[in-house]
Amino acid sequence: MTTSTDLPYRPCAGIMLANRSGKIFVGQRIDNPDSDAWQMPQGGIDEGEDAEQAALRELTEETGIAPDKVTIVARSSEELFYDLPPELYGKIWGGRYGGQRQSWFLMRFEGEDSDVDIATSHAEFRAWRWADPDELPQLIVPFKRKLYRDIIDEFGPLI
Repeated sequence: MTTSTDLPYRPCAGIMLANRSGKIFVGQRIDNPDSDAWQMPQGGIDEGEDAEQAALRELTEETGIAPDKVTIVARSSEELFYDLPPELYGKIWGGRYGGQRQSWFLMRFEGEDSDVDIATSHAEFRAWRWADPDELPQLIVPFKRKLYRDIIDEFGPLI
């Protein structure tokens, strides 16, 4: 499957990290300081990794949370896709991809807020907070809203 730009989708893993209160971890990206958008952790699947390994690696790289502080509750029943808006074609991911195909994981955070450290060597976020699941589609950039609604629909009953 390819996007309207005839570029392939970048394989990724996403994490819906829920705390004991049913709130979801979201962060504000460092590379977009003018945006008020918040997103859940996610990132590319490296060569030789499966989606679960990538999700746990990305979680640690982006949030500082060690894998032993989470329990994987569920994996999305299918990959979810989004296309980049035309103004971003060729500007990110070295122009190699027109969007992403993502396997999502619902993880339960078993740690404490003090276990979160976004100032990692692979820092992606400038701020973080816990959000209500219903807030998520309004917090994310518009081109990812449908994907976030789909994740909430699937994982909502398990949060």
